[in-house]
Amino acid sequence: RYCAMLLFLTAGLGQLLQMYLLQTKRILVHRPYVTFISLEELDVFPGKYLTISKFLLYLNHETLSIAEDLVKLSSFVLKTMLPFWMAALTAFKQSRFADCMILLLPQLEVGLRLLFTTTNKCPNRLLTAESSALYTTFDEMLAKRLDNEEVNQLPAVLEEPAMASEFLWDFLSHQEGPRIRDRLSHGEIDLEAFPREVANQLVAFAITLLCRFSDEDMCAFKEHVVIKPLMNCASCYRSRFHPISRLKKQVMVCMKSIHLWPELPTVPEEHVQMIKGLEGNAEASTLILMISEIISQLQQYMPQNCYSSDDPINSVLTERLLIELCDMRICTLYSPRPVLELLVVLRKISTQCHQVSEQVIASTELRYEQWMNKTLRSRQRHNYLRMLNSIKLLSPVLRLILVLITLELVNVHLVCKKNPFDYQQYLKFLKSILQYTENLVTYTSPEKNKWDETMELTNKALIKIRKISDRKLMLMQL
Repeated sequence: RYCAMLLFLTAGLGQLLQMYLLQTKRILVHRPYVTFISLEELDVFPGKYLTISKFLLYLNHETLSIAEDLVKLSSFVLKTMLPFWMAALTAFKQSRFADCMILLLPQLEVGLRLLFTTTNKCPNRLLTAESSALYTTFDEMLAKRLDNEEVNQLPAVLEEPAMASEFLWDFLSHQEGPRIRDRLSHGEIDLEAFPREVANQLVAFAITLLCRFSDEDMCAFKEHVVIKPLMNCASCYRSRFHPISRLKKQVMVCMKSIHLWPELPTVPEEHVQMIKGLEGNAEASTLILMISEIISQLQQYMPQNCYSSDDPINSVLTERLLIELCDMRICTLYSPRPVLELLVVLRKISTQCHQVSEQVIASTELRYEQWMNKTLRSRQRHNYLRMLNSIKLLSPVLRLILVLITLELVNVHLVCKKNPFDYQQYLKFLKSILQYTENLVTYTSPEKNKWDETMELTNKALIKIRKISDRKLMLMQL
């Protein structure tokens, strides 16, 4: 009865809107559809684990048949909701992926609400939808604390390392994640083109919850050849869309970009030294020495196999160091405000470093082509050679900054130990580094092309970094 009323109400509102548009001769433009990009980032449960044949890339009929059996046995499913679960699985089989998600997401919410109310001993919250009572939603169920400030027990029930909580935050809540629930409910997704890859992940995740929460002995299901890999993938899940995870990815993308510099085409070395050779440039030598000293100071905070005292700014070792640091597990659930503020600044620094690298690559390739074609004027030739000199120094500087922000990222939660004054001083330092990288972006742009000025900026930035390091104010030094 209520559903029929809502359908008629919606249709009636549609007619009224259509009449209004005709009368006013206006056009109602639908909000643009969201396009899911980088679907490989959503690949939590890889296809090769989901089918025996390894040729099918998605959940096959055998897996879905087992899922149907699990639905009937799992305590995660309210018996009154059983038809909706079966309809969701049927929709997936029929390649109606948007329909599957529209049916499945509310059932995941109901199942988690059942766990939430049971573990937090508030059974009255299971079905509340009255005007005087808050309806228990995903956001509240995933929160650290309840309304009464008591600790929410649901994340603990979902196991360490809180795989279910992290997965749900990633797919439903984090701003840079797919936010499937929001976008479906707001009409931002083309239902006819809903990606199978996304539906595949949510159904696979639902299967793991069905397995884990049951009154029956589920060992036979958990050990099944098509279910066990799902459970293994879920148990080692790491957040992909939390700002910490996004910063890790940014750092590695930036490092790969800088790693391309030695392969860039350049004019012969003797042409460079005719203008201002690196060996003859006392300022550049001083800056290289300062970088080496800073890295040597930070050596004790690095994995031992990623540092060489003979060549502290070695690019291969730097890449190995960043890979190892980014592979370290960092808590992402319930990050406090100071941590999130810090991550915003660190991510901006990383973004600017990447922009500098991309500009250097583009400028170097363009100027080399112009040099070889002899289309550069005298002043442009001199500026090009100064650029080649400058980027020899910019490479170790940018790598130093990436190492710094990654070491700080690994220790990011220690920022909560700083008193308010020290925290503000530390934030001020990071913002000065951000300002330096922003200026680098400006000076290395094709419009400015001020390569000598980058040396002056770099000198000031390195002095600040060394001063903070000497005072042991970095997080890694706490």
